[in-house]
Amino acid sequence: MPVTPPAAAPPRSAVDKALDLIEAVSRAPHPARLTDLAAEVGLHRATAYRILLDLVRRGWVLRAGDRYLPGAAVLRMSATAAGNSLTALARPVLERLSAATSMMVNLQVLEEGGARVVDVVRPERLAMISHLRGELLPVRRFAGPLALVAALEPEARTRWLDRLADDTGTLAGELAEAERTGVVVEHGRNDELVASVSRAVVPDRGAPVCALTVVGPEAEFDGPKLASVERELRAATDELVTALTADDAPSGR
Repeated sequence: MPVTPPAAAPPRSAVDKALDLIEAVSRAPHPARLTDLAAEVGLHRATAYRILLDLVRRGWVLRAGDRYLPGAAVLRMSATAAGNSLTALARPVLERLSAATSMMVNLQVLEEGGARVVDVVRPERLAMISHLRGELLPVRRFAGPLALVAALEPEARTRWLDRLADDTGTLAGELAEAERTGVVVEHGRNDELVASVSRAVVPDRGAPVCALTVVGPEAEFDGPKLASVERELRAATDELVTALTADDAPSGR
């Protein structure tokens, strides 16, 4: 009796391929490179790269240099983010920065319309200041989204300005200053009693992954204190770039 060959597996749809990549990124023990992800899910590197571009654009995946990790959309869906998630990698950095400055520190990622606060460390003494965890902050009023937009490539930055036509002149000047100094300082724009300083985390030029923002009472952001906060913030963002791009396993993009 002839043996019936096993039925061929149905071809994977575009949705299958995207979900395969999201799952591969989420279960990786450390931020993974393109070559590793493509091999794991059985896709050509070029195909995997095109899909990852769309996933990054939609917030399902974050790109840090030549590595990929779960994006804000994944983090919002899961209360127990994987060990290599942005919040897990950044949490020790946030805690050290908060302790060094005695201020509240938050972690933000850029989304359509602003920046989403995905994690916060707030000292007990600042319990009166809203932590804004989970909130989408508009570019017009907050340091974090402004720092992220300033770190984009000029073409991408222009698209943001086009969406904010009524504020284009003011924002263009602020973005230019942020690009020059590397930080954004806001004094009481959203709350007259609260000031903030933010810096983007940028493993690759023009491709910010997130921003760290130090928040505290406006009265405490005087000259010497502000300079000290900026130094600590620069060191923390540099530390997070290192954490995101550390070569934990031999692989190639």
